[in-house]
Amino acid sequence: MRGVEGNPADRFTGRQIEVDLEGLAAAARAAGDDAIPSPRTVFFEDASRSIVSTNDSPDLPFDASVNPYRGCEHGCSYCYARPTHEYFGLSAGLDFETKILVKRRAPELLRAELKKKSWVPRLLALSGVTDCYQPVERLLGITRGCLEVLAEFLNPVGIVTKNALVTRDIDVLKRLAEHDAVQVFVSVTTLDAELAGELEPRASRPAKRLEAIATLARAGIATGVLVAPVIPGLTDHEMPAIVAAAKEAGATMANWQLLRLPHGLKQLFDEWLVAHRPLRREKVMDRIRELRGGALNDAEFGTRFRGEGEWARQLANLFQVALARSGLAGMRAHGVSTAAFRRPGPRQGGLFGEASL
Repeated sequence: MRGVEGNPADRFTGRQIEVDLEGLAAAARAAGDDAIPSPRTVFFEDASRSIVSTNDSPDLPFDASVNPYRGCEHGCSYCYARPTHEYFGLSAGLDFETKILVKRRAPELLRAELKKKSWVPRLLALSGVTDCYQPVERLLGITRGCLEVLAEFLNPVGIVTKNALVTRDIDVLKRLAEHDAVQVFVSVTTLDAELAGELEPRASRPAKRLEAIATLARAGIATGVLVAPVIPGLTDHEMPAIVAAAKEAGATMANWQLLRLPHGLKQLFDEWLVAHRPLRREKVMDRIRELRGGALNDAEFGTRFRGEGEWARQLANLFQVALARSGLAGMRAHGVSTAAFRRPGPRQGGLFGEASL
C-alpha cells in the first residue's frame, strides 16, 4: 500500500509521470494474484559532496541537520517534505515514496565536517526532513554510520522518527547518552492502528512506536513523543491520549506540531481524504482554513507549526493540559550538552593493520 495514489506534475518542469496501476493490477491478476500491487521502490545514489544543512529558523530547536535520504518510503500522505522531491524534477506524489535517493557517503562526509576547525559543536538533527529510519535503513545502515561518527566526536544529536528501527542502534545511542549528547523523539500521529495504516502505510504502527519509546527509556536515553502532525478534525482529539500513552511507556518529553500542506501537498492530502475519509473531508479542510487564516498553508515563522486563531488556542491549551496531567516536559526543557565534544586524533594502523584510535 502507498500513501498517495497520484503523481502530479512537479511545479518547476511541469513534467508528469503516469503510473499504470490498472496495468499492474492486470498483470497481477494474470499471475493469479487479486491484490493491486504498489509501484516498486527504486533507489538512486545521491552524489552530494556535503552533508550538513543549516537553517536560521527561529521556531526550530536546531540550526544544523543531516539527511541520509531524500524521499521516504514510509509514504505518509501528509508529509510536508513531499514537495522537496520537485527540486529533482520528480513528483511530490508517488515519486516521493518510490524513488529514494540514498547518501552512502554520509558518514564519511560527516566525519570530514566535524574534523574541521570551523565546526562549532552543537545539536545536529538527524533527520530534519525525511525519516532517517525509513525501511531501507535496515539494509544500508547509513544512519547508524552517522551515529557512530557522532559518538566518536561526542557531538550531540537529536532524532525524530516514526520507525521502531531506532532501537537497533541503542548501543551507539547509549554512548552518547553517557554525555547528555542525545535526544530521541518518536513521532505518533494517532493511536488508531487502522488509521495509521492508511495515513502512514510503511511506518511502524502506533503500538510499535510506544514499545520503542519504552525500550529507549529503559536504556537511559532521553526520549520524548512528538504528537505530529495534529490533523484538525481527524486526530486532534487524540492529543491527550497520545501524551498519556507516551508517559506510561517512559517518555520524559513531549511536543506537538500542526499539519502543514505546502505546495502540491494540498491536492494530495485532499485526494487522500476523498479516498479514505470522505465524510470527514469538508470538516478537516474547513478546520485547516480556520487555523491558517483562510488558506490551507502558512509558511510564516511562529505560526506554521501552531496555527492561529481560536482553534489554535484551543489546541495549544489541550496540549498544555495533557502535558500538565502527564508530568512531561516540553521539547526545549531537556537540553543536550556539547561539553564532551572532541576531535579524535588521526587513525593509525595497529600491529596487524587494523584501524585504531
